[in-house]
Amino acid sequence: MSSFEVHGGLQLKGDITPQGAKNEALQVICAVLLSSEEIILDNLPDILDVNNLIDLLKDLGVKVNRLSPEKCSFKAEVINLDYLKTKEFRKRAASLRGSIMIMGPLLARFGKAYFPKPGGDKIGRRRMDTHFFGFEKLGAKFNFDSDDIFYTVYADKLEGSYMLLDEASVTGTANIIMAAVLTPGKTVIYNAACEPYVQQLCRMLNSMGAKIEGVGSNLLSIEGVSTLSGCTHRILPDMIEIGSFIGLAVMTGSEITIKNAATEHLGIIPLAFRRMGINMHISKDEIYIPPKQKYSIETFIDGSIMTISDAPWPGLTPDLLSIFLVVATQANGSVLIHQKMFESRLFFVDKLIDMGARIILCDPHRATVIGLNQETPLRASIMTSPDIRAGVALLIAALSAKGKSVIHNIEQIDRGYERIDERLNRLGAKIKRI
Repeated sequence: MSSFEVHGGLQLKGDITPQGAKNEALQVICAVLLSSEEIILDNLPDILDVNNLIDLLKDLGVKVNRLSPEKCSFKAEVINLDYLKTKEFRKRAASLRGSIMIMGPLLARFGKAYFPKPGGDKIGRRRMDTHFFGFEKLGAKFNFDSDDIFYTVYADKLEGSYMLLDEASVTGTANIIMAAVLTPGKTVIYNAACEPYVQQLCRMLNSMGAKIEGVGSNLLSIEGVSTLSGCTHRILPDMIEIGSFIGLAVMTGSEITIKNAATEHLGIIPLAFRRMGINMHISKDEIYIPPKQKYSIETFIDGSIMTISDAPWPGLTPDLLSIFLVVATQANGSVLIHQKMFESRLFFVDKLIDMGARIILCDPHRATVIGLNQETPLRASIMTSPDIRAGVALLIAALSAKGKSVIHNIEQIDRGYERIDERLNRLGAKIKRI
């Protein structure tokens, strides 16, 4: 198990460019299974989750050619479905939650798919019901072996259908879309997730010959086609990494410019940071965060405490709440962080409390942060990263704390952030991988 040794309390300075979006990459990589023609994906992030998914597709029979560090060509001409029944597949797929999205393409193209219970971050219950509800509405049959923890879907014939999802699941919506594009007839998905990742997936599929209407809304209409062609698709910058860099700049009093940020796709994220009192300048595709700014958390109009909570897009993405929580520890004022979707995602706050943060964990979903107003810096500490987003939040806390901190289990951070230590060290950080 690797660790980061972090010497904090330093000001950083310079430009940084975000990696390609992890969540989009996982979706569009799975989508290459829908066509036998060549598909080129650009701006792929070099992270564990993405590389592991690419390796899984190789084992399935997909021909992968690395054209550059950020660009790959895929050709899913011949697929070995027998691999899905092997122990090796079970082990590999069970460790990567995003790989559940191979089921929709395989069901649409081959009429069957198998999958073990997916892994991923340990952030609470993450049910799979939406995926299989959608498959069943298209005419598939679903079996779950509770003893073996194994999912099976199959269909002699699929047919378009109307469905109202009880949850606007991002991966569930993506999986259903990928199954529906090759399903005869018209499929209507209401309460579909409409995150930029899903929008990008739809645009890619339409460029391959799919017929998807309503992109960007929660009501999608899909007219099934018989085949899809190849395409070239560029992945958006990662908005979670962009938000992480904003939080890092503020916590360390640093002057940082985020380049190529695709700011038109950030939604409510800049507004949420401004409600925390953070000053930033957005021009075209750049975000400039000035150095050493004091920031005061706003209150609501009636004077009540500000609440920062997650919500389906265009609400605030839950992946950034850990960053907002850390940023609040040095603010002037108080804020209630309300994590609605996952009941274990706030449990990392005990590590921040050990560093001197004033946080009251109200329940598994809510934490109240009383800002220190930069009068008392956080203390260096030894900690363990529980998941991707909390891991980066702890790294930001360590970079703001004077002295040497150690963060264990950084494989969790590597799953979602590309060589984060090297990139931040170029800005003046002192992070050593041990």
